[in-house]
Amino acid sequence: MSTTGQVIKCKAALAWEPGKPLAIEDVEVDPPKVHEVRIKIVATGVCHTDWEYLYGQGMKVRPFPLVLGHEAAGVVESVGPEVTKFSPGDKVIPLFLPQCGECERCLSPKTNHCRKNWANMQVGVLADGTSRISCKGQQVYQFLGISSFCQYTVVPDTSLAKIRCDAPLDKVCLLGCGVSTGYGAAVNTGKVKKQSSCAVFGLGAVGLAAVMGCQVAGAKRIIGVDINPDKFEKAAVFGATECVNPKDHKKPIQEVLAEMTDGGVDYALECVGDPAIMTAAFESTKDAWGSCVIAGWTETGMMNVVVEKILMGRTLSGTYFGGWKSVEDVPKLVDDYMNKKLKLDEFITHNLPLDQINVAFGLLKSGNSIRTVISL
Repeated sequence: MSTTGQVIKCKAALAWEPGKPLAIEDVEVDPPKVHEVRIKIVATGVCHTDWEYLYGQGMKVRPFPLVLGHEAAGVVESVGPEVTKFSPGDKVIPLFLPQCGECERCLSPKTNHCRKNWANMQVGVLADGTSRISCKGQQVYQFLGISSFCQYTVVPDTSLAKIRCDAPLDKVCLLGCGVSTGYGAAVNTGKVKKQSSCAVFGLGAVGLAAVMGCQVAGAKRIIGVDINPDKFEKAAVFGATECVNPKDHKKPIQEVLAEMTDGGVDYALECVGDPAIMTAAFESTKDAWGSCVIAGWTETGMMNVVVEKILMGRTLSGTYFGGWKSVEDVPKLVDDYMNKKLKLDEFITHNLPLDQINVAFGLLKSGNSIRTVISL
């Protein structure tokens, strides 16, 4: 492309400081360096983690100014030196979880937790300690090493999945975070079994994907739990057999679920990121073999667990990106969507342009959207 090796000037939604709306700014995106790829972002989902970092309390401090966004799909614009697996024009999904394919964790079937460039990407820079985005002469940090609320971005080649050329980017972008996380929480981490009973706490995108995973796994009873009854109809589309609103009951929701299921569910999946709800989810499982998977994200919360409930045979586990080996598994998930084995369209409630990003945040926080997809 004519832009290869050149600084690209484009638009981005910039967070100058915490707690303030995003500003649409002109930014400059540098060419990729060694083992880096520059991408033209076509579509990005608006995830609760983006909102939480800007407005919430459950995230570790990261430097500002920064460009948020981490659930996206785009097209390779150019590649840096020593990049061998990507070429300009490739359709790709950037990944906040890398897969280098060489480290002890990548070589183990036990985990997907590759740590290639991990520490730097967590604080918003790439391998050399700098970002590739700047605004008004100032470095702009890249959220989780991605920054998809920008028309172009640069990511490491180990944090990028090449996908089939016929995939619709405004749909498969959701596989960059929320859908993969919830779906994998059920089928990979939870290993939900046929004919089992499940409770899914939180019916946002991650929770609905967990419901879908429970259905695909063959669960016979899938109970959605949310304080927003407007989400119950959507949950049924993904496979929920019934839904419960904790506000409709005087008893704690874990006691309600225990009564509904003769002692508790086989599997509980927490998809909110609230430590109190995590505790409720864990306590809603059946003793002797109940299993609880935490998929909701918080970096600062403390969960309260009664030790006896562990001793009585329950298990508690966490999942990151649904347990998927990111580089190799995301293209397979795209294939599943294209082969109608996986729902994506049904998650998308709104489509907006980049300059409406703050509207998308408002829809998310009010509970009026499941996923808004931003076109860049």
